[in-house]
Amino acid sequence: MKAAYDELAQQTPFLPFPESVLPALLALRKTHQTVEETRAYQETHKISVENAKRRLDVEKSNLADQQALSRSLQNRIQSLRDGLESRMEMGPDDIARERIDDLKQKKKHYDREAAKLVKALRKFIENPLAGMLAAEELGGPVVGDMMDIDGDDLAAGFNSQGRPKKAKANPDLDKRQRRIDEIWGMRDGIRVDGTADDDRGEISAAAAEMRELIEELLNALMQSEADSSSAYVQLSKETAATRFLVRSKVAQFHPRDSTRLRLVDFGRELDD
Repeated sequence: MKAAYDELAQQTPFLPFPESVLPALLALRKTHQTVEETRAYQETHKISVENAKRRLDVEKSNLADQQALSRSLQNRIQSLRDGLESRMEMGPDDIARERIDDLKQKKKHYDREAAKLVKALRKFIENPLAGMLAAEELGGPVVGDMMDIDGDDLAAGFNSQGRPKKAKANPDLDKRQRRIDEIWGMRDGIRVDGTADDDRGEISAAAAEMRELIEELLNALMQSEADSSSAYVQLSKETAATRFLVRSKVAQFHPRDSTRLRLVDFGRELDD
């Protein structure tokens, strides 16, 4: 064994010649291996980095909210201090007068907002609700199933599937008027008599019915003085307007009498 070792030790070791590409290939392989390991490391830590970024964004948002809340509280504390100092200098009559003025301003504000709501409600009833109510009352689709309904559809009527019939070229106005009177009754200003308001007959009748029903319900609620049993309105019949209010959770029938209806007391839970 020693002889073999001595023989090999005396020989010149094998090395690539100067023009060999072996060193370059070895360096390229090592570089490629390093790149692949780096990519694998990035992929394994990509999810954790994204989670950390999202967490950082959440914490920044929470910090901004806390800072805004702190500023608001400081401003509120300062305003309370200023108000307390000013009120300490006021007498009882001045405080009462200030309170009365504040209540008057609030009442004016609520009156303006109520007027806006009433105006918006009337506009909603006129268009598009009245047309859909009239269609349901005439045997058409339920309110909300068909949005674009005009006077021609109402004049033509609906088939047994609730779909509009084909409009006739010369509709019978007398028959149409009798149908309106039978469903909605005789009312001033909504008769179909061949004038330019013909195509608004059913829509006007349905709108008037809804307005009158809401007015009756509101009056009954105001006169009940928070007594829910006294807030019911007696109905002569069930109409599309009453069904729409019940489906919308705005009104509800009496538990034992379906001919009585009242507005839902939104201060309490809805009766399902």
